[in-house]
Amino acid sequence: MAYDLTDSEPISLYPEADLRSFAKQVLTALGASDEEAEIVTDGVVTAALRWHPGQGQGLEKLFRYRRRIEEGGIVVRAAMDWLTDGPSYALLDAANGFGYVAAQRAMRKAVEKAKQSGIGMVGVRRSNHFGIAGYHAMTAAQEGFIGWAMTNARSEMAPWGSAQVVLATNPWGMALPVPNEDGVPVVLDMALTMSGKGMMRWYLEQGLEIPDSWALTPDGRVTTDPAAAMDGPLLPIGEYKGYGLSFITDVLTGVMTGAKFGLSVFRDEQDYDVGHMMVAFNPEVFMPRSEFNERLERLVLEVKSAPPIDPEKPDMLPGEIEHRRTIERQREGVPIANETVSGLRRLAHELGVSSPF
Repeated sequence: MAYDLTDSEPISLYPEADLRSFAKQVLTALGASDEEAEIVTDGVVTAALRWHPGQGQGLEKLFRYRRRIEEGGIVVRAAMDWLTDGPSYALLDAANGFGYVAAQRAMRKAVEKAKQSGIGMVGVRRSNHFGIAGYHAMTAAQEGFIGWAMTNARSEMAPWGSAQVVLATNPWGMALPVPNEDGVPVVLDMALTMSGKGMMRWYLEQGLEIPDSWALTPDGRVTTDPAAAMDGPLLPIGEYKGYGLSFITDVLTGVMTGAKFGLSVFRDEQDYDVGHMMVAFNPEVFMPRSEFNERLERLVLEVKSAPPIDPEKPDMLPGEIEHRRTIERQREGVPIANETVSGLRRLAHELGVSSPF
């Protein structure tokens, strides 16, 4: 779903380079290593470039990281350890480190495995929030592989037919290697709910109604009032189908990795124990790269050739809206809510780092 920014929203624009410099300074001041600061900075800035500010995945994540580090929930310079490391699989103990870092190490390991055996599947336990799923999937795509990133999360979805939360948004990111540099990256980045609490909170702050397909009240009633829905369950994509996908995702990321799952994830402030699963596929185990590229290009052409219902809204590939948004923001500036800007300004002062705000 695309979300447009309106002129009435309290948003300011900042150059991407300034945001990267600022985020890295903040993370370094909080004790992060150069590798950790580089990966987390790239993750949050990529999120700010691709996503709507209301989804809360950009530089506003720095507030959470500071709190988590100071309270011991995130361990900087964590001694992550490979518990298993086989021909096409591995399992990483993230030791309560940054989720972005754990997921990146896992996806890079999956790519290494896929280069040798055609597929790499790497699980992660004892991790934290890993940011946007598509970011990790794109890591594989940039190496010429199909990437698939999954994670579990705080329970916010009810089993279909119930109003009691048990499962989570459990997002997926899937990315395809594009045949040439001019091609639009194909990136599916989605939660398994119709929306998240962050976007609902943004609608509430803007005084807007939410679609009645997003969430229920705590007693199970359909509502368009974000305030009434904040304490209720999020609704899955595709009704019972999304619920089923969330359940299976929790098996793959939580049950199978040894991480927490269901009601336990994100509950202990000192030990979120989030589970991830990273998968990389090598198309060349089935056919030459040139043939795969030609077949993918034909499919893209068929999709883009379908006549749109509304001529003003042409067909787009998964991730194309975010790709166009990124190009625009790299040219014109990255939007950050002024309330977030005020918080980042205070954060800079308290940590003694320079600020572009």
